[in-house]
Amino acid sequence: MSRPCHVWFPELFATPGGIQRYSRFLLAALREVWPDPRYEVFLKNDLPGDPALDGLEARASGNIPAWARTPGYATRIAARALAEKPRLVIAGHLNFAVVSDWLARVAGIPYWIVTHGIEAWGVERPALRSALRRASCIVSISRYTGERLVREQGIDSARVSLLPGTFDPSLFRPAPPSASLAHRLDLAPGQPMLLTVARLAGIDRHKGYDVVLEALPNIRALVPGARYVIVGEGDDRPRIERRIRELGLERDVTLAGFVPDSELPDYYNLCSLFAMPSKREGFGIVYLEALACGRPVLAGNRDGSRDALLDGELGILVDPDDVAAFGQAAVELLSGRHPNRLLYDPMALRSRVVERFGPESFRERLREILVLRGLMDS
Repeated sequence: MSRPCHVWFPELFATPGGIQRYSRFLLAALREVWPDPRYEVFLKNDLPGDPALDGLEARASGNIPAWARTPGYATRIAARALAEKPRLVIAGHLNFAVVSDWLARVAGIPYWIVTHGIEAWGVERPALRSALRRASCIVSISRYTGERLVREQGIDSARVSLLPGTFDPSLFRPAPPSASLAHRLDLAPGQPMLLTVARLAGIDRHKGYDVVLEALPNIRALVPGARYVIVGEGDDRPRIERRIRELGLERDVTLAGFVPDSELPDYYNLCSLFAMPSKREGFGIVYLEALACGRPVLAGNRDGSRDALLDGELGILVDPDDVAAFGQAAVELLSGRHPNRLLYDPMALRSRVVERFGPESFRERLREILVLRGLMDS
């Protein structure tokens, strides 16, 4: 029997978010593109016996008490790797890199590190810096993150491979607006709606929903009836609710809370504009989902959002700290006056984003990386 490949993720299903979605796509693509090894998957926060894990050879550690989970998980992955000597360890988060590096030094086990965004920017912890420098391959989901790693950590750019995010084209596609959802949100037919899909956590305020709130009064003055819907939940919600009251926007903003993936397409297809002027985005799979539904996108111009929007080809990029610039761009888009006419052609937008970021492109890029790293024949 060939030596297995070990794959370590924080979780696949326990917490919704971009890293979890990316991890699920990466695992599926690995098994399809490189079927030779047996995959053992180690999940820190998912629960054993979760039906979502059916069909996976997965070892979940979410039943370990929170205070002991990090050392317990680290012990499990290290002990299993020492026993099996996998041909490769793929650390799905930078936080697992220290264990990867230790295994490489004591047992000669090669490892890759997947880097997503802010966790890989400005790394100062010596053990993490060493682990990054010794990795066989660093997979970056955006040029922005990869370039920062090269610049900040002195890593040879040849060891960094770009593997942008992807999405499910069968789920996210243009469709008529949902009348039932419009009724639930108290929206009239054709009423302009801005949408953000983001976790509402204090550490994620960089997503830019505050900028949208600040700009909304001026947007409504020029686009009468414009509404703002935020999909997501988290500990920042009470502060957002206070800010909405301070701005007098109680009737103009809806906090929709958590929405399962299966219902997200209805929100995208109901909105007039997907707006998330983030300034610390690793990539932004939600941008792809909105584009696949044919919706125009407005994002920040300082981070990995540029990759998802092809440097402005697929959407509008603005200074995420400039409320006036954001408002002006939103009004221009909502009024149908933006010169990039691709943004008003839903099927053309979808076709372009599927071509560049669909699962087939993701798998092909992963295949190229495996060949480049000597794990597959060309």
